[in-house]
Amino acid sequence: MMVDFDDRFLAHAQLVIEQKLRRRETFLFSWPDDNSVGSGRSTVVLHASIPLVFRYAERRPVEINRLWLNLLRDTANAASGLLYVPEPGARMMPLPRSHV
Repeated sequence: MMVDFDDRFLAHAQLVIEQKLRRRETFLFSWPDDNSVGSGRSTVVLHASIPLVFRYAERRPVEINRLWLNLLRDTANAASGLLYVPEPGARMMPLPRSHV
């Protein structure tokens, strides 16, 4: 499965995911689905044995928002797992698009 996240969210999520996997922690990652694939949500189980690829649309790295990073880390450490949450102060974030 391939899911397209915007570069800004992906950069922040990647840092959280890397930290969890380095600790060999298995956790959930959930996001709302784009209307083109339904109006539900998707959840995957992430584990260090599963290969992941992070592909960015832009070459230039994004500036990391420490407040958002900490918010995402908090969700990843909760029973619900890492959640796709908007950046504090951001107007609107595009929903991810899934490809099978």
